[in-house]
Amino acid sequence: MIARAYTVAFDGIEARQVEVQCAVTPGVPSFSLVGLPDKAVSEARDRVRTALTSMAIALPSKRITINLSPADLPKEGSHFDLPIALALLAALDIIPKDAVEETTSLGELSLDGTLMPVLGALPAAMAAAEEDRTLLCPKLSGAEAAWVGATCVLAAATLTDVVRHYTGQAPLTPSEPGAVNSTTSGKDLRDVKGQERAKRALEIAAAGRHHLLMAGPPGSGKTMLAARLPGLLPPLTPREALETSMVHSLAGLLNEGGINLARPFRAPHHTASMAAVVGGGRRAGPGEISLAHNGVLFMDELPEFARNVLETLRQPIESGEVMIARANAHVRYPCRFMLIAAANPCKCGYLSDAARACSRAPACGEEYMGRISGPLMDRFDLRIEVPPVSYTDLDLPSSGEPSTDIAARVAGARAVQETRFENHADMHLNADAEGEVLSELAAPDSQGRDLLNTVAERFGLSARGYHRVLRVARTIADLDGEAEVRRPHVAEAVSYRITGAPEM
Repeated sequence: MIARAYTVAFDGIEARQVEVQCAVTPGVPSFSLVGLPDKAVSEARDRVRTALTSMAIALPSKRITINLSPADLPKEGSHFDLPIALALLAALDIIPKDAVEETTSLGELSLDGTLMPVLGALPAAMAAAEEDRTLLCPKLSGAEAAWVGATCVLAAATLTDVVRHYTGQAPLTPSEPGAVNSTTSGKDLRDVKGQERAKRALEIAAAGRHHLLMAGPPGSGKTMLAARLPGLLPPLTPREALETSMVHSLAGLLNEGGINLARPFRAPHHTASMAAVVGGGRRAGPGEISLAHNGVLFMDELPEFARNVLETLRQPIESGEVMIARANAHVRYPCRFMLIAAANPCKCGYLSDAARACSRAPACGEEYMGRISGPLMDRFDLRIEVPPVSYTDLDLPSSGEPSTDIAARVAGARAVQETRFENHADMHLNADAEGEVLSELAAPDSQGRDLLNTVAERFGLSARGYHRVLRVARTIADLDGEAEVRRPHVAEAVSYRITGAPEM
């Protein structure tokens, strides 16, 4: 008689069902595990055997075979311990087989039978809901999994608690979702002295999820500006929160099972490897661009990043997802993020200051910024220069609008965009608009079109650049509360992309 339990194997953020089959048959005593397990899964035999021994459950002197089906799907991770134990207990008639078959389980066993938390409880709960099964997981993973309200989540502290639940001695109570965290950084944009043009560019970028590049000498406030961007962004919608949390669940970033409604802000160091930024590694895990999904990826000192790392950003920026291809895996992760980059104008940083620039100016500036390829540069919707701030200005009182006022305008503009694209499943904000939809919704008036055509001809705008100007102009019009894109909106959008463009 074969006993069955069910668990999942992770393929990106998708959790694929795995059937754990256990057969106890006469023969030479052994405990074999088949079905393409990795090292961690193969070691489950010793953890399960020892955990059962700690519960005074002795394995019979028979041949025990565990098969993980489908056999051609790679099985990775220690979360297979609990389903293997359940299948074995059911095969030994210690717990009822039918109850086990109605459950999807995952969890790591310690040698004394304690259930340890594992990664991926949230996507596993989604998979359990699709199969109309209950999810059984470690106690410390229950609050995270309970956010999927479509399935019952049972969380146990030990394997003994699991047995007592299935035998009716002490049924487990369903887990409750963890706390909701919606707090953002308390940093206010008013803390930045001057830089009104840069603040305006941040507002436009936040309203339409446009990519922004800031170039300026050291100490001009580029990092300060970027650090205050989260305060301008609205909270995650329930759909976005679930998408983002599933990625963070696989990375082990959910704190005590809580869901974070604040948009992620990731700032990798410029020495980060390609696997760290894009994703990959031995288990093809998510990288920084996926951890920034629905949020902000801030890349300070952009030219200092490795060239191959920068070039791999080009396709994810356009498609909103990344495919990590390995010899034994092809894993897809979402990565719809807003890229905010900062760079010094040259190696020494003082290209525009003749008194402080190095002897190689201006060639050093061309060489330094040349590390950013033309195709990648073309993907920035807004490019601004952040000039140095005079020390006399630092003694002046704070000026400009607080972040709360700007955030209100951003939220209003985003609400207009959500309504605009409600019939387009793959579009949510102006940055997503393309094709006929973009041509219809961002068509400028006659004067605006004349200006855009003049700029495109004089400065050789690429097709991508042309469309990105239209998207930014549409966002500026939304911030102004206007239904039509007019010449001033186009002129401002062009000014953020091309220095020396024609005036309004």
